[in-house]
Amino acid sequence: MTQRKRNTWQGKAVLVGLLLLGIFVFRYFDLGEYLSLEYIKSSQERFHALYQSHRLAVIGAYVGIYIAVTALSLPGAAVLTLAGGGLFGLAGGTVAVSVASTIGATLA
Repeated sequence: MTQRKRNTWQGKAVLVGLLLLGIFVFRYFDLGEYLSLEYIKSSQERFHALYQSHRLAVIGAYVGIYIAVTALSLPGAAVLTLAGGGLFGLAGGTVAVSVASTIGATLA
């Protein structure tokens, strides 16, 4: 096997391994519980207060989570989209979701 083919195969193996690790962590820690409408609605005031005090950190965390959910094809992107609109407003939510979903889809 040539060096180029070996590097390509190893890169794909690492990518598949990271994908499987991400899915395992999502399932093992039951992170889907936090991507439900019920959880978002019950925590809305807390999220809003956090957003008011740390805008950039909250937007960065939201975008990072959205990218991970989209890139790993995990359930919850629709709920995150609604949460982004509710938390950041129509314009801010649209920008955050557009950026995060584009990056996540590119990585997928």
